[in-house]
Amino acid sequence: MAQESPTFSPLYRQIKSLILQALESGEWRPGQVIPSEQELASRFSVSQGTVRKAIDEMAAENLLVRKQGKGTFVASHNDPRALFRFLRLVPMDGDLAHPQSVPMDCWRAKAGQEASRMLGIEQGEPIIIVRRLLKFAQKPVVIDEIYLPGEIFQGLTLEVLQSWNGSLYSLFETRFGLRMIRAQERIRAVAADRSTSETLRVQEGTPLLSVERVTYTYGDKPVEWRRGLYSTAEHFYLNELN
Repeated sequence: MAQESPTFSPLYRQIKSLILQALESGEWRPGQVIPSEQELASRFSVSQGTVRKAIDEMAAENLLVRKQGKGTFVASHNDPRALFRFLRLVPMDGDLAHPQSVPMDCWRAKAGQEASRMLGIEQGEPIIIVRRLLKFAQKPVVIDEIYLPGEIFQGLTLEVLQSWNGSLYSLFETRFGLRMIRAQERIRAVAADRSTSETLRVQEGTPLLSVERVTYTYGDKPVEWRRGLYSTAEHFYLNELN
């Protein structure tokens, strides 16, 4: 019986893996410049072309950001351009004005069966649940219920959320050292119940988008599970397919 040969990994993918390890270990922090292609080529004993190919792929995945004449930087949620990477709701008029995040609740709980499965933690482990409202032009558009591992987000309170001036992901990155690098979403249509209709100021029974997201950090580790209800009366969900 023939043996299966080991999976071949191109050299640039191996270099990409090494750079990812450095990012995960915190050697280069979000917003910081990484060494030049020449320095990385010397460090890993490969050609600059191999390093460049690895960096090109990481830039395409929004892990790194090239800045003309300045170098290559670790992507950061504090960059205003990163805001709409995960938030795909766009106003009908195309104006990408920054939404206002209004924290409503924040409390500690124990992970139930679904939360433990989504977050990859044991049932009964501590979690933090956040409810917040997103407003566009002062109009409520999104209600989010967000589940976070309690061990990672120790110290997250409603007061911390209310005092933060920026996106939630920039808070997670700045305060807790956690960078979200990819997300998986499931979308379906639902009808607004009484409580949701009052919060979003729509009629009960109005069609809404239910968007369930699991967000991952380095090492493909799930660190956020959120369930959002989106009003699309004046907005649409935009997804670019390449």
